[in-house]
Amino acid sequence: MQVVVVALGKIGLPLAVQIARSGHSVVGCDINPQVVELVNRAEPPFPGEAGLEQALAEVIASGALRAQLDTTAAVAEGPDLVVTVPPLAVDANAKPDWGALDAAVAAIGAGLQAGTTVAIETTLPVGTTRGRISVALEAASGLKAEQDFFTVFSPERVFSGRIFADLAKYPKLVGGLSEAGEARGVELYGSFLEAEVWPIGSAEAAEMVKLAETTYRDINIAFANELARFADREGIDVERVIEAANSQPFSHIHSPGIAVGGHCIPVYPRFYLEGDPDAALPAAARAVNDAMPAYAAQRLEKALDGLEGARVLVLGAAYRGGVKETAFSGVFGTAAALEALGAKALVSDPLYSDDELAALGLTPWDREPIDAAIVQADHAEYAQLSAADLPGVRVVLDGREIIDAAAFAAAGVTVERIGRPSTTPPAS
Repeated sequence: MQVVVVALGKIGLPLAVQIARSGHSVVGCDINPQVVELVNRAEPPFPGEAGLEQALAEVIASGALRAQLDTTAAVAEGPDLVVTVPPLAVDANAKPDWGALDAAVAAIGAGLQAGTTVAIETTLPVGTTRGRISVALEAASGLKAEQDFFTVFSPERVFSGRIFADLAKYPKLVGGLSEAGEARGVELYGSFLEAEVWPIGSAEAAEMVKLAETTYRDINIAFANELARFADREGIDVERVIEAANSQPFSHIHSPGIAVGGHCIPVYPRFYLEGDPDAALPAAARAVNDAMPAYAAQRLEKALDGLEGARVLVLGAAYRGGVKETAFSGVFGTAAALEALGAKALVSDPLYSDDELAALGLTPWDREPIDAAIVQADHAEYAQLSAADLPGVRVVLDGREIIDAAAFAAAGVTVERIGRPSTTPPAS
């Protein structure tokens, strides 16, 4: 099978490698010359993906995968399958910016040949594959949709850092614009995946599945956060409450935390609301989760009897531990909330240099003494953090339940956690 994968990012490159090492011939396309160069040198252009370095080296050495800049030329060779995974950019309010996806689709359409199936893996509002993408492919190619070529939607259902494992584990969903197109999509995906490939009935159903998955998680986390805020008011340990509730099989409450970040959970509920604007729960959950950084800052303000003039270190710019990515990270809301309460917000992150933090509009920590700290990202390094690493600190609000609260308390530092009682230094 001949395959073209468009956009060699954190999803596209592992997918291209997966297809290539399954015995197929793959051309990977990307608009970034540096990415193309690195891939052709068998060097992953991003860190942290388990198994990628070795697998990429194997498929580049065998010639099963090569990368190039020209998407149209690759598609004009008439591959069996074109998979496109450019992320759908969004603005600060998570409204879609169609520029990158439209450009990728136009490039595909300009080279599209009869007999090719185009699969879209980029998460989309319901109806986009049929109403926007297939129409654009038809217009650019001069071919007849669902006769000369097929378009299917197959949501990516993987987690950065473990993509190969997830591709082997979770059912792959394929929804077509016609019965014949969906059957062809299932056949093609089945040729390189160990996991089951499920026909889902339509592209719209497949689009909705991805939005349902992520919106469920956002709603669940929002409920956990509301439980935590109530537990704070009542002096209850919410972790014990959630653990007890989840001990029976019908409860699956997630954990509360300082923020919900990343490309997916803060964004895709907004995509769902694009099609169902009257839906009450997704909108309410977004409001609850968006308010958590400010709530954390208010908790810290109470613990310190005020934040006016205080130097507060936010630990973690990334939206989650071990991932160098700040998309919708809680660091921005946390820093803004601290500043609004009169504090000086400083930021440190083991994955980011001071210059990189400054470029994000954040103030890097100058390593001078601080009054307090907030743990915003669950980097593994923070599990080893001690009070000696934070000179002058009096209170730490652990928004991710990762630091050793007892060790900090023993060193004279109060530890606050969302939905849990304070851990205070022993009485002298």
